[in-house]
Amino acid sequence: MIVTTTPSIEGKKIVDYKGIVFGEVITGVNFVKDIGAGFRNFFGGRSEGYESELVEARQQALREIIENATRVGANAVVGLDFDYEVLGADNGMLMVTASGTAVVVE
Repeated sequence: MIVTTTPSIEGKKIVDYKGIVFGEVITGVNFVKDIGAGFRNFFGGRSEGYESELVEARQQALREIIENATRVGANAVVGLDFDYEVLGADNGMLMVTASGTAVVVE
């Protein structure tokens, strides 16, 4: 499966458009990571707990978009875009959405 942020794939011809596909992940940040991030916020530095949660959510969303593209018969996704949102009353949830166009290339 070829996945790219560009609208086309160099050297490949798009022969069929299968539609827009999504990969969506909503994950909670646990209490321990939240405390660690609070200390990082106060003293400065990177929050490895939040960063690892973000990386995992992005990878899950990418896996999901590939599964959805495969399900509709595509062998590539073009125009990939990621969106991030913080949700919940205490901003303790992270939503990562991947979207793109599922296509067939030859």
